[in-house]
Amino acid sequence: MESPTTTTSDPQGPDSQESNPNGLVTPRPTHTPPPYWQHNRGASYSSNISLDHRPAILLEDNTLTHSPTRSALWAKSIAIDDYVIVNGSTQGIGSYVVWNCKVQTLDGGPMIIRKRYSEFDELRSKLIKAFPEATKSSLPPLPPKSAVYKFRPKFLEKRREGLAYFLNCVMLNPEYAGSTIVKDFIFPPES
Repeated sequence: MESPTTTTSDPQGPDSQESNPNGLVTPRPTHTPPPYWQHNRGASYSSNISLDHRPAILLEDNTLTHSPTRSALWAKSIAIDDYVIVNGSTQGIGSYVVWNCKVQTLDGGPMIIRKRYSEFDELRSKLIKAFPEATKSSLPPLPPKSAVYKFRPKFLEKRREGLAYFLNCVMLNPEYAGSTIVKDFIFPPES
């Protein structure tokens, strides 16, 4: 009686296959990429594995872990939708811009906070002092200032984009988001 053999189509060729004691031909183990790469496998990989035998996709709530950096995330998304120019005295002296920031929290509801450019600048300065090593690679600069163009729509649109990018880099970074510096920025302490 002949023993059954199974052959598999292996893109690495016959040298990457071996026979086991039952006479079945099985592929030799190859380098396995880290888990975060596994979802990018092509059709050749998925055709060799039955979809019924794939491991389940697990979702974790990292906001409840004991790691202080993981538990610090509380914002889902941040956007700066618009701004308001607050007029000062005559001839524009004392005028300034207030940015309307919308923070979508992980728990559901959005929060609207209103901040001036100087408050973003102060936040960045405090983060640089508190996290000197981390800020070198993960804290972008603020958009530049301009005394001449500061109330022109084109300039304000560029500034809005830059401030939104900065705020996303801060709020979606667990190291910064859990700090009292960021919490005081979002929820200013009562004076």
